[in-house]
Amino acid sequence: MAEMPASVSARGQARQLSATMAAIHRRGWCDGTGGNFSCVLQRDPLQLLMAPSGVDKGGVLPEALIQVDGAGQVQRGNGKASAETLLHLAIVDSTGAGAVLHTHSQAGTLLSRHYGPAGEGVGWLAIADLEMLKGLRGIQTHATEIAVPVLANDQDLRLLSLRARPYLPQAPHGLLIAGHGLYAWGLDLTEAQRHLVILEFLLEQHWRQLLLQALLR
Repeated sequence: MAEMPASVSARGQARQLSATMAAIHRRGWCDGTGGNFSCVLQRDPLQLLMAPSGVDKGGVLPEALIQVDGAGQVQRGNGKASAETLLHLAIVDSTGAGAVLHTHSQAGTLLSRHYGPAGEGVGWLAIADLEMLKGLRGIQTHATEIAVPVLANDQDLRLLSLRARPYLPQAPHGLLIAGHGLYAWGLDLTEAQRHLVILEFLLEQHWRQLLLQALLR
């Protein structure tokens, strides 16, 4: 594969994405080789900057990132693109996102299993009346309820991406995959990281609330 392009824009985004992944890793949200992260380098033709598959995302240097086209094929850099690139591409296409961040936190995994559908349908995780909701773009008051879609996992990422598409435009900048974790996105990498942090906080609070309710019965 050819080396990554040396444009100022690409270098800057590579540094930001590498730093973002390291920060997410420090929070314990992508242990081992878990998680995958992308940002849009250009839209026409579409090019994503991503971490290669099968590596510890906490230590990926900017120069080790790969560039992937709109079909999920690696165009620049060394390494393999994750199969989950197809879901990143679906999110970018359906929502206009400029970055997609996927984590494997304990809270996201627990709740995605708890609220996941029995079959191929969709489950919903409702969260309401919390001040932190205002960290999500478009929400102005705590007196709000969001419903995060929860889809059954599928090793066929093309099929999973197709099943996700109808729910993406109205999702609260996030989607759960049962037994897998959270996908969060934003107009750019900075917003996507903020949405991820907010949604992970809300997930953590929700499962702790469920635990507290169970203890008080």
